[in-house]
Order: sequence, then structure tokens, then C-alpha cells
Amino acid sequence: MQTKWWRSGFFYILLLVVVGALIIARVTSEEGPTPVSLPEFVESAKQAEIDTIEHDGETLTGLQGGQEGKAIITTVFKADTDAVVTYLGEEGIDLGAGGIDFYATASGFDWGTIALTVILPIVLLGALFYFLFFRAARGAGTQAFNFSKSRARLSLDKRPDVTFADVAGAEEAKEEVQEIVEFLKSPQKFQALGGRVPRGVLLVGPPGTGKTLLAKAIAGEARVPFYSISGSEFVEMFVGVGAARVRDLFEQAKRNAPSLIFIDEIDAVGRHRGAGLGGGHDEREQTLNQILAEMDGFDTGVNIIIVAATNRPDILDPALLRPGRFDRHIVIDLPDIKGRKAILEVHAKGKPLATETDLETIAKQTPGFSGADLANLINEAAILAARRNRKDITLKELEDAADRTMAGPERKSRVISPKEKEITAYHESGHALTARLLPNADPVHKISIVPRRMIGGWTRLLPAEDRYLWTKSQFNDSLAVLLGGRVAEEITFGDITTGAQNDLEQATKLARKMVTEYGMSDKLGPRIFGQRQELVFLGREISEQRDYGDKIANEIDDEVHAIIQGAYRNSKKILTANKKKLKQLAEELKAHETLDEPDLDKIFKGLAPQPSPG
Repeated sequence: MQTKWWRSGFFYILLLVVVGALIIARVTSEEGPTPVSLPEFVESAKQAEIDTIEHDGETLTGLQGGQEGKAIITTVFKADTDAVVTYLGEEGIDLGAGGIDFYATASGFDWGTIALTVILPIVLLGALFYFLFFRAARGAGTQAFNFSKSRARLSLDKRPDVTFADVAGAEEAKEEVQEIVEFLKSPQKFQALGGRVPRGVLLVGPPGTGKTLLAKAIAGEARVPFYSISGSEFVEMFVGVGAARVRDLFEQAKRNAPSLIFIDEIDAVGRHRGAGLGGGHDEREQTLNQILAEMDGFDTGVNIIIVAATNRPDILDPALLRPGRFDRHIVIDLPDIKGRKAILEVHAKGKPLATETDLETIAKQTPGFSGADLANLINEAAILAARRNRKDITLKELEDAADRTMAGPERKSRVISPKEKEITAYHESGHALTARLLPNADPVHKISIVPRRMIGGWTRLLPAEDRYLWTKSQFNDSLAVLLGGRVAEEITFGDITTGAQNDLEQATKLARKMVTEYGMSDKLGPRIFGQRQELVFLGREISEQRDYGDKIANEIDDEVHAIIQGAYRNSKKILTANKKKLKQLAEELKAHETLDEPDLDKIFKGLAPQPSPG
């Protein structure tokens, strides 16, 4: 809320300065009577320099121009009026008609001057001191008492902003939470049968998959008060504040029941107790203890449901996950092709898409994208269309936005020598041709030698469907595709470059996983090697504990090496046998810099996938 200008301390400082300036200006601008001695005053009266004398019991004032005229001189004369008249007569000064007028006035203070010069500055200083100190101290005290108040944001709007229609790509999760909506709308239907809806629902999933959006949709569909807060907002530097805020939040929710509480990123306060750096009684754990107590203390007649979201359920305290608390876990995973298409359609509403735009094509190109990534992709496409002065968004803008999201913006200003451009073209052509000719590799959708971020070129493969299980043959063909760029450099130029660094890194990781995690080694057999260790407080993998000896370690290295060398030989056989087609593809890529699927189909015409070489 904006502070009113007249309540600001700065206003009073400014007013004090203005009044002080006016007082000084008045004092300096007004010329008062000149103090003189009594003989000098008498002499001025004799010389007719003054025509009026005033006496107030303590001073004599000489004026010019009558009683309302200007005071010229003044002198001290403490006496009564009769004594003054007698003294002036003895000095030869004629008072009365034909002489100098004489007036006797009552002595006193000039209250106007005193008020302006003394009282008003004191009042202004007092007001300034009050606003700068007392109000600040009172505000600090109020703020101190407000520490225990919940920071939850309350939504009471009966017209929902978000409904289940706005949530796409999570159909199973929406079905799971439908009963929560039904309970909030008509709890008596469940209570009549003695049923109890789970008090806590934990939404689990990677970042950006729509956990918060689903919680808003629950409140929107049920049309109940919706309290939303982040786990980190409970904890302050003062001990006990988090627990007090938890109590206040649940008290507010009970007053407005039926209601919904949504705690985002609950892992901020819900980690394993005893795993923090502050021992067993730090502030975070007190907050967690209060949450546990509040959830366990619900009355059966209080219609409050807590929904929490996290992407790290493995680090939550077990007491949070037991029945009676967060006993319903709903997983919101990354969307599949169908889900990605639905999400794209939701975010494309209200945007002018070209009639020929096929969102399913974009859905196929974006495996692993979350809902937030897809929303950003649509927004980037709209920005690109506006930058190109288009009236609608075409498939070209959507694909360029996908490229930008995955690989970064194009670096057209980067100067590349013709030799490096040629090497990059053969490198990417090696990836594409190997993928085309291997039966278990994904189809090639696009290749480009336009630099993006730190990469000089890239090849995009477009899987026909989402894949959840991988075979050993698919892994071997993927390794051959990864090594195809380096092989193309070797058989074309007789030399190799550093351009395959990332390819080699990915190939090495994949081959090691095949041996140590997937049991795909013929020599070592179906066994997992190594136990991954994780610290709960850090919430991430920090080491791998070896459960095998040095002999097995050497055999693992030998197997990883053998798998990579086998894939390298396969790729080399394929590219050597199709060297002419490799050159044709590289020359086309040098000329056009980017080749899309229709261009690749023309070049690859007549080439069919071949059995993987032994």
C-alpha cells in the first residue's frame, strides 16, 4: 500500500526548513528601532527627528509619522508614566498639542512573533520526532508480532481461473484427484458410508510437469478457499516462527473449511529429521514437527485437504508419508507424445496458427520436454513469427523454436573457415548416414551445421514413438550413430578432430551403463556393479561404493572398451561402404547448411536400413 505524502517524515523535514527560512527572511527583512542612550534619545526629540514617543513601562520608543509610523530609536527607561512625563518636561521636551505626541502602552509580549519564531518550530520538531522514531518503533513492534502470521496467499474467487480443462498431459493424475474435488464439494456422501478421503496428497514429478497447475485446478473445480504457500516461506531466522506460521495457516483454513492448502516445494521443510547441519532441534525440524502435529490433529468433521508438491520424494521424512498424512502419492511424469500434443494444443489456444501446422510433428520432436518447456516453445515460436513480420505461426517457427530451446540460438555471426565448415559437414553427415542405415536407430529428421551455443553442428533423430524399454541392439546402434561423426572425419580426411568430444563422452557413459547397470555384458553377465551413495541433506548422488574387486574393475573397463570398439567398427564398415553417399550428403549440407526431412529423403532415396555388421 502506498504511503500518504502527508504521513512521510520527509514532508515534515521540508516543512521545517521552509518555516525556518521564512522566519529568517522576516527577521532579516524587518529593520527595528536603533537602541540609543537616554541623553541621545532626548537630543533626537529636541531636534524634531521624532514626532511621537511611546512608553510601555520599560522602554521609550521614538517614532516618525505618528503612533502608526515607523519606530526610529529606542532607549531603556523603567519608570511609571508620570515620572516619564516629568523627566521629559524637565529636559525641555514639549509634549502634547503643538509638540511631540506621547502615548503610554501596556507592557507585554509580541505573541505573534513568539508563536512564529518559537512555538511553531517546536511543534514541527516534535511532529518530526514522532513520525521518525515513535511510528517506526511501533511499526517494528507490529512487524515483530506479524512474524508468526502465515504468508499463505488466499484465493476466495468463486469463478475458477484454472480448471481441469487447462491441465493436459496428465490424464491419470486428473482422475486420481477427482475424488478430492468430490469430497470438497459434497463431503456428506463419503461420511455417510464411513469413508475418509486421504488428508494429504503428495504430487510428485520432475520440475515443470504441472504440479502447481494441477493443485490450482483442484481448487478451481471444487470452488473452495485455496491457500497456497511455499515450503521456504515457513522458515525465518527467528526460532519458532515457522511452527507459529504453520499453526496460523491451519487455523485460517479451519475457519474457512472446506478448504484446500497447497504447499509447494515441501522438501524445503520436510527433509529427513536429524539430517540437517543444526542438529536435531533446528528451526526447519520444528516446523516439520508442527506440520506433522497439525495433520494428525485434524477432526474427522473438518473438511481440509493438504496438497503438497515436490520433485524429491526420496528425501522426505517417513513420518510425512505414512497413512493419515501424505498417504496418497500421485506421480506426474514427463508427458508422452499424446500428452505433449495435448499440452501444445492448450498453449496454442488464442494464437494464430497456420492451417497447415501439425502439432503432432512438434510433439514427436520434443521427447523429454515438460509442460513448462512446451509452453516456452509456443511462446518462442510466437516471438519468432512477430520478428519475421508474420501474421500467423507456421510449422517453421515451431521447429525453429524447438531448435532454439534444445540447442540455443543460432550464432550466425561466428566466423567459420571453409575447412572447418567442410569437416563439420562430413561429421554431421556421418551421424545421419549411420542412423539411416542401421535398423535399430531412430529416423533422421534434420541436420545442420549452423553453430548454436558451443556446438558447431547437430543431427536430430525423430523417434516414431516414446520408448520406455531399450534393447541391447538399440544401444549398440545408438553407439554406432554417436561414433559416426568421428568415423566420417577419419575415412574422409585421414585425421580426427576435437569435434567428437561430446559424442565420445555420451558413448562412454552409455557403454558403462550397459555393463554396470543393465547387465548387458556377455562376459560379466546379468549383474549390477557398484552401489550409488546419497546424502539425504544434500539430496543428490555424491559417490559410488565399489562392491567388487580390482579384477572385476579391470574386466569392466575391458568390456566398456570392447563395446565401444565394436560400435566404432560397425560405423566404419557402413560409412566406408557408402562413402559416395557420404560425400553427396556433406556437399548438400555445405551448400544449404540445414537439411530437413524432405531434403534427406531425396538424398537417401534407395537406401534401406541394413543388418548391423558383426
